Amino acid sequence: MVALRQSDMKAIAAATKTIAGMFKEPATYSPAEFKWAADTIRDKSGEVLIAHFAAAASDPMSKAKPNIVEERERFDRLANDLRAYATALDAAAHKNPAVMTESMRMKPGEPMGGGPLGTHVKNEAQLSSIPAEHAFHLMLQTCATCHSRFRMD
Repeated sequence: MVALRQSDMKAIAAATKTIAGMFKEPATYSPAEFKWAADTIRDKSGEVLIAHFAAAASDPMSKAKPNIVEERERFDRLANDLRAYATALDAAAHKNPAVMTESMRMKPGEPMGGGPLGTHVKNEAQLSSIPAEHAFHLMLQTCATCHSRFRMD
């Protein structure tokens, strides 16, 4: 179980790097690769991620802290938030089938929201109203929040 979980987490990390690279260099935007990366994250988060951590993290190969069990609701919310952000990124790929448009990018001075204690977009309509790059940053904050709370150094 730990090996599968770690494999899925590495796939999420690789997909995240793919998307990050396209935001860094918009000329490299490939809608198919962006969608593949978003779908990889979506498909390995939410209920899949929750199931990976359903049992106590007692395996010596695991880097998970045991507080996942005690803080199950918080962990599950973060896993589902991750899925929601990835779903929003998938939608952005569908809406932008040729090039990375300005509507996908954050504007200078645009409020980011969130913070180190975690972020949560209230609903799908709110999430679809923000640029894909903003959703991506919220997704990164969700990853960082989860790792700082539930992963050993």
